[in-house]
Amino acid sequence: MFFMSVIWEGLENFSLILGVQKQITLIMEANLVKPATGKLGVLCVGLGAVSTTFIAGSLMCRKGMGLPGGSITQMAKIRVGRGDKKTYKRVGEIVPLADLKDFEIGAWDIFTDNAYQSAMHAEVLKPCHIEPVRDELERIVPMKAAFDPEYVSRLHGENIKQAGTRWELVEQLRDDIRTFKKAHGCERIVVIWAASTEKYIPYNEQVHKNLSDLEEAMRADDRANISPSMCYAYAAIAEGAPFVMGAPNLCIDIPAMWEFAEKQNVPLAGKDFKTGQTLMKTVLAPMLHTRCLGLSGWFSTNILGNRDGEVLDAPENFKTKEVSKLSVIDTILDKNEQPELYSDIYHKVRINYYPPRGDNKEGWDNLDIFGWMGPDYGMQIKIDFLCRDSILAAPLMLDLVLCADLAARAGWKGIQTWMSFYLKSPMHDYVKGIEPVHDLFQQFAMFKNAIRMMGGYEADQELD
Repeated sequence: MFFMSVIWEGLENFSLILGVQKQITLIMEANLVKPATGKLGVLCVGLGAVSTTFIAGSLMCRKGMGLPGGSITQMAKIRVGRGDKKTYKRVGEIVPLADLKDFEIGAWDIFTDNAYQSAMHAEVLKPCHIEPVRDELERIVPMKAAFDPEYVSRLHGENIKQAGTRWELVEQLRDDIRTFKKAHGCERIVVIWAASTEKYIPYNEQVHKNLSDLEEAMRADDRANISPSMCYAYAAIAEGAPFVMGAPNLCIDIPAMWEFAEKQNVPLAGKDFKTGQTLMKTVLAPMLHTRCLGLSGWFSTNILGNRDGEVLDAPENFKTKEVSKLSVIDTILDKNEQPELYSDIYHKVRINYYPPRGDNKEGWDNLDIFGWMGPDYGMQIKIDFLCRDSILAAPLMLDLVLCADLAARAGWKGIQTWMSFYLKSPMHDYVKGIEPVHDLFQQFAMFKNAIRMMGGYEADQELD
C-alpha cells in the first residue's frame, strides 16, 4: 500500500490555474479504485441513432472487428511520471477500466424496435458493421420509456409507461434497473441518456434546490418542473448507478440532484455530448484567446435530418440546445478579462431540420475576427464541417460510460468536472458562482490528471 505523492493542498494551485472546482478532498491511495470485476450493465435511455451506433460499434470492437476511433479510453496514451521516469501508457494500463467483453447492454425507448431494427432504420452504420453482431442486437429489446409528449412534441411512440405521478414513474424505472441487473447478473450499472433534447425549463429554486422539495414535487406530479429525464436520473441515483446526461436537459444540473448523488455516493456527468460544431468552438476560441485576437461575431448554423433534427425543429426544444451552445464562447473569451477584444461579440446559433441529410450533419461557422489596429482591419474564418453526428457521439458514450463506472469504483461522487472534456455544457456548481471550463485543452489536462491520480501517479502541469 502506498500513497500518492500529491495531496489536495498541492493540487489546489493547479485547479485555480485551470479555473476548476475542487474534485478531490482527501489524500488518495492508488488501491482505493476497486477492480472492474463482474459484468457492467449499460442502460441507454433512447435506442435511436446515437445509442445503436455506440452499441453496434462496441460489440464489433470487442470482437476485434472495428476501430474505436475517437475513444480516448481505447486509443489515447497519457504520460505518467516526469524526467527519466516518464512513460506513456494507455488509459486502461493506468486505471482498471471495465472490459467491453463485460458489457451487458439494455435500453428504454418509446418505440418497440430492437437494437438491430433501430440500427438498420437509423442508416448510420453500413450493414457490414451491423450484420456481424445482429444476434446480440436483436436481443436488446427496449423497456417501456418514461415519456411525456409535452417535453418532446415532435415524437409519438407506443412503448410508453403509464403512471399516475412522476413518483410512480421513478418507482417503475427503479424496478427496471433492479430487474435488469438481476436478470443479467450485473455487478454494477451505469445509466446514460442518449434520447432527445427536452423542451427548455428554467431552474426553479422552490423545486430544484433541495432534495426534499424535488421529491415532494415528484409525489405531487408537478409536470411543469419535473421532466421525464429527471425521473430517470433520480431512479439511477436511488439504485446507486452513475448517471450521464448526454443532452442539454436541465435534469441533473440542479442542486437537489447533486445533494442526492452526494448522499448516495454516486457520480454524475453532463451535459450534452460534444460532437460537431461545439467541438470546433472549444478548439478555435482558445486559439483566439491565446493569440490575443479579437472577435466581433460568430455565426453558426447546422442542417441535419435525423430524429434529433426533427425534435430540435420545435422552438421549445431548440431553446434548450441553444443555451448549451451559446455558453461556450463566453467563458473562454472573457469580456471582463479582455474587454478590448471580447466586449461586443455577436453570437448566433441556428439548427435547421433537413430530412435528406439524415444523420450526416453539416455545420457552417463564420467568425469575424480582428487583431493589429483593431476592427478596422477585420478578417474572417469560415468553416464547413461535414460531420456524422452519431459517429462522433458513439465514442463519447463509450468513454463516458467507462469513466462514470471508474469514478464510482474510485469512490468519487457528485459532479465529475474531469469529464467535461466530453460535454458541450459541463456541469458546475453555479450556485457557488463557479464557472465551467470550456477550453478543450484545459479540459484534457483535467482529464489526464484525474486518470493519473486514480492510477497512483502524480498530477502535474507539464505539457505533453
